Amino acid sequence: MDRHSQDQPPTPRGQAPETPRDLVGIGIGPFNLSLAALAHPLAELDAVFYEQRSAFSWHPGLLIDGSRVQVPFLADLVTLADPASPWSFLSYLRARDRLFPFYFAERFHIQRAEYDAYCRWVSENLSALRFGHQVDAVRFNPEHDVFEVDFTRIAPDGEAEALGRTYTKNIVLGIGTEPHVPDPLRPLVDASAVPVIHAADYLDHRETLLAAEHVTVIGSGQSGAEIFLDLLRHRPAGREKLHWLGRTAAFAPMEYSKLGLEHFTPDYTRYFQALTEPVRDQLVASQWQLHKGIDAATLAAIHDELYRRTLHGGWPDAVLSPGVRVRTAGRIATTKVELHLEHIHQNTRSRMTTDAVVLATGYRERSLDRILAGLDPYMRRDSRERPRIDEQYRLVLDPAVSSAGCDIYVQNAERHTHGVGAPDLGLAAWRSAGILNSLTGKETYPLPRRTAFTTFGLQPQDAKIPSARRPKTLTPLMEGI
Repeated sequence: MDRHSQDQPPTPRGQAPETPRDLVGIGIGPFNLSLAALAHPLAELDAVFYEQRSAFSWHPGLLIDGSRVQVPFLADLVTLADPASPWSFLSYLRARDRLFPFYFAERFHIQRAEYDAYCRWVSENLSALRFGHQVDAVRFNPEHDVFEVDFTRIAPDGEAEALGRTYTKNIVLGIGTEPHVPDPLRPLVDASAVPVIHAADYLDHRETLLAAEHVTVIGSGQSGAEIFLDLLRHRPAGREKLHWLGRTAAFAPMEYSKLGLEHFTPDYTRYFQALTEPVRDQLVASQWQLHKGIDAATLAAIHDELYRRTLHGGWPDAVLSPGVRVRTAGRIATTKVELHLEHIHQNTRSRMTTDAVVLATGYRERSLDRILAGLDPYMRRDSRERPRIDEQYRLVLDPAVSSAGCDIYVQNAERHTHGVGAPDLGLAAWRSAGILNSLTGKETYPLPRRTAFTTFGLQPQDAKIPSARRPKTLTPLMEGI
């Protein structure tokens, strides 16, 4: 919980305060918001979280009316680690006098807009959050055994307002993901004559897309399905003029069986993390349907809408083509886009023209290299130059740093070491609680030792409750630091 009245302006190199913070969080998405919520009652922990945006916002371009979060509401910020927390989704409903309506609605999966509103409610009530603060650099100060974190305070108009620096023994990175644009389409996104937009910005351009004569959606995951369905529902019957293209062999449903979901348990995470790097990489590539498939209800809704449009004879003017990749793309004059397509299995090629393109091509983890450029000499990497991350979600750093009691934790940047559960909201509270246990050196939040009926591996990994890696004495707090 943040007790500092303000951060310091930059101080001369070589100087550092006597009382560095215990934790600085960089980025305030759902995962670091979860950590902040669970850290809030720990009065002995001095923590602050920085975010360059002016307020919390969760995928605003994809809050399509009726779209739902693909995990149950119990996968909120805190419940699976602390059901009694005042920051649970049920506490949010109670604060809004909506408990009884939710009870009668009998909804296990809530709408995305409601999840976003819940997170904003939490973010508006935690004192340790600093919105409008852009972290510029992180360095290790070997003279004082602390991290230096430089930031810029951003004014409401987006201009830089002031520079600051804080010092900390620990950092947690929650900088999230960024929209991925395939190389063949990247030049088209940068030009504005014909709308070629990423799904992340869909709602901002929705009216323009609905007005376009022909629209192509590229991407066979959940976002692509939801956008195709939304466009389909709002275009005239018989004149839909929609194409939906995807690289996968089918518009496939997400694996949602009960035992299949156990891949998103701490048990599986421990098993995966203990595997060798080549095996982990092979597994992640093969498990796409666990997290990149489409919700079965969305697929059913698409089929229902298409079927409804055949009731009076004829077929809707909508083409759904899986197994297709975009080889190249270009503009025709200033009003259309030409896509050069290849069918992956038929090995055939064709061209098509369209008036607008929506890229539901997913997200990629943001690189840690920019923000951690000053720590590059201390970082340990795997054979593909990715950061090595240990079982407690800490970057593996040079002993000169780690032996000084300084650690950097990551959230949703560890799929290559911890598996498909890294971006899953259902593991947010458990991971945050584990990080806090590691920080405090004790079982601040008791965690379950078993979470799955499946036994992964012939030699299952024992649950590790983090113990004190050093004698833990939290620093006294000083006003004005």
